[in-house]
Amino acid sequence: MAVGLTSVSCSGGAATDNSQLTVFAASSLTETFTELESAFEADHPGVDVVISFGSSGTLTEQITAGAPADVVATADDTSMGVVADAHLLTAEPVPFASNTMVIATPPGNPANVDALSDLASVDFVMCDPSAPCGAAAERILARLPTRPQPRSLEPDVKSVLTKVALDEVDAGLVYVTDAIAAGDAVDTVAIPADVNVINAYYIATVKDSPSPDVAADWISLVNSQAGQRVFGAAGFGPP
Repeated sequence: MAVGLTSVSCSGGAATDNSQLTVFAASSLTETFTELESAFEADHPGVDVVISFGSSGTLTEQITAGAPADVVATADDTSMGVVADAHLLTAEPVPFASNTMVIATPPGNPANVDALSDLASVDFVMCDPSAPCGAAAERILARLPTRPQPRSLEPDVKSVLTKVALDEVDAGLVYVTDAIAAGDAVDTVAIPADVNVINAYYIATVKDSPSPDVAADWISLVNSQAGQRVFGAAGFGPP
């Protein structure tokens, strides 16, 4: 769903023809960044935005290993810190959104999962703790009197959601935004605020980017009113 993104103007205006902007972004940003990509390319003739989605931890490891990127957007500050500590950013990362967790179940919730405590008696999956969604799930489960054990640890939140939607497991811990994006493919069970976790999302320009001005324009769009409307419509909270 487009949310008022036509004729978005950023600081740099039209960029050099046939230039490319490479963005590394957390998998939970797939829907929102894909929408922003269309608006950005329309406002920057000749610019091809190429977005690589994946676990924040994996993406930041790739950047520190030398993978070329102009912009990096992560689902937590810890993952971004890996790149910052390697002195691979041009400036301090900027927070631009936040997210919380929810229990996702197959449609109809056949295992009757009504609360976090029910996870102890069903097959559920979560992200690997090396990913921000897994670190958040770990913190949530650690607050329970008895910690339930997942059937498997998945590389990113989209993998968790896929297993749930295909009815391969009874439940999964995912971001609220991913559950919203899945629509009727999953049902959800809320996690109480007193045990839930808020993940802040960060974005920054990667040092030695061949297109720093275009990268700055992308970050400006993400933080603009139009960009923030896209995140809000997808279920993200404010930064």
